[in-house]
Amino acid sequence: MADAVQACVHCGFCLPTCPTYGPLGQEMDSPRGRIALMKECLEESLPLDQALPHLDSCLGCLACETSCPSGVSYRELVGPFREQAEGLRSRSWFNRSRRKLFLRILTRPSLFSLVVKASRLVQPFAKWLPKRMRVMLELLPQRLGSKTSLPERVTPKEKTRARVALVAGCAQQVLEPTIGSATISILVRHGVEVVIPREQICCGALHWHAGEGPTARELAKKNIEVFPADCDAVISNAAGCGSCLQEYPLLLKGDSLEAKACVFSSRVLDLSVFLDELGFIPPPPVSGSLRVAYQDACHLLHGQGVSGAPRRILKAIKGIELVSLADPEICCGSAGIYNVENPDMGNELGINKAIRVKEAGPDIVVSANVGCISQLRRHLAQESQNSKVMHLAEFIERAYNGSLAR
Repeated sequence: MADAVQACVHCGFCLPTCPTYGPLGQEMDSPRGRIALMKECLEESLPLDQALPHLDSCLGCLACETSCPSGVSYRELVGPFREQAEGLRSRSWFNRSRRKLFLRILTRPSLFSLVVKASRLVQPFAKWLPKRMRVMLELLPQRLGSKTSLPERVTPKEKTRARVALVAGCAQQVLEPTIGSATISILVRHGVEVVIPREQICCGALHWHAGEGPTARELAKKNIEVFPADCDAVISNAAGCGSCLQEYPLLLKGDSLEAKACVFSSRVLDLSVFLDELGFIPPPPVSGSLRVAYQDACHLLHGQGVSGAPRRILKAIKGIELVSLADPEICCGSAGIYNVENPDMGNELGINKAIRVKEAGPDIVVSANVGCISQLRRHLAQESQNSKVMHLAEFIERAYNGSLAR
């Protein structure tokens, strides 16, 4: 944490890329301002409660890392600081219980599925509910897809080119269950054997970003032990999960499993990166002319440094026109549970992203994170923009099956 603080020279290159600095307009709501606040708190020259409102408004999108010429590792500061602050701050019993319950529900697919089904009973009364609950209801899909149980292992019929382990995800299994099955189908089509460890659990991303460090570490330790070591890669198809899995060495710094965490994280790849490096096999040309926009999920673009791979894959598909969104580096406002914890800022950023999509006018918006997909669908509907939103894996699979349409 001290190294991250000292690396910042307060140059200001991070200001234009910070999603909250523009709307809030205060230095303390910029990355360099927050670093200064954290420094003062660590030195005990500033009370924690004076800094927390500005730290809580941070999305943790890591756009500041991408734009920083000094190489400040903001993630090495904000994650540990939030954990430290969570143990010291004063929350009401209700607020603390609500957060823990929310994290518990989202990271347990069976429980989350029951809650989503029960929420249908509450929706007619949504306008009388607190703002956070209204946002939660609006982020849920109009109807749930058929739940698919992922197999433990799928082997290609022809020669096997590689063997990978797949991260199943938590909320994604409930909100968009077809992402997992599409991912497996695409990998097998490329001659890849896919193993889905039954014992895997939540990656810990939501807990880590919410300051629940001890829980995040326990989850990390479990996953490191249950994922097979003889795979060529650990594949993630959710930007937030992949970024957290790559941060396991940070979570377990000083722990007896730190060395194992480094080996494990070095094998974690986003689906798009793995396909790009393996050699993507393009599907048949798409009939007609289809305008497609790729939306950069923050924890893929900034957290993992991935921008080119998904775009190269989309460009390899004949018959589509890849269009660009303005300000692609700016967060959509989803950021794990941020859009529920901070509904006003999450809503403003969601509207801004929807406007950027509307300006580009794509038929389909492709993303690589289920949280972004839910946020985009919600705000595009509010802006009366009828662009479809889908995951990259779903888009590729539909292209192979010839089922892509305007």
